[in-house]
Amino acid sequence: MKNHFYLLSVAYLVLLSSCQPSEKIAFVDNAKVINEYDEKKDMDSALQLKIDAFQKSTDSLRDAFQQEIGAAEIRATRMSQDQIQKLSQELQQKEQFLSQQIQAQQQALANESQANNDSLIKRIKDFIKDYAQTNNYTFILGSNDAGSVLYGSEDSDLTETILEALNASYKAKK
Repeated sequence: MKNHFYLLSVAYLVLLSSCQPSEKIAFVDNAKVINEYDEKKDMDSALQLKIDAFQKSTDSLRDAFQQEIGAAEIRATRMSQDQIQKLSQELQQKEQFLSQQIQAQQQALANESQANNDSLIKRIKDFIKDYAQTNNYTFILGSNDAGSVLYGSEDSDLTETILEALNASYKAKK
């Protein structure tokens, strides 16, 4: 009787475990999804426009300052030593102020870029999470050069599927 109970218990556990749904696992190539995502491309283009405008502005400010230095050098030939020293200090202060302005603008662009990237990555993660839940995936792993997924069959690679869905979702929101 004990053996029958034991065999029935084991058979029940095997049956129960075989009725468990199998886990659906897939992966995406993180770098490809991010770099080929249309919103990322648009963000990079917009940022590049700002960087180009900043560069033009910086170049014109530096050119104007160089012209001012040239004019000051001509004026300095007719000045006393004290006046030259005062002019030199004024130019140094101007140069320092100009450098601070440029550095502040560079930092603002870097901060904007970082904030955009952080926001983009969060939206991609949220999209993949929703995709996984909608399509009954237990796990969607990210592959990268560091080796988080050392091997995955092509059937489990959702990179193109996710990328197409992301881009379609982005175009719909535009």
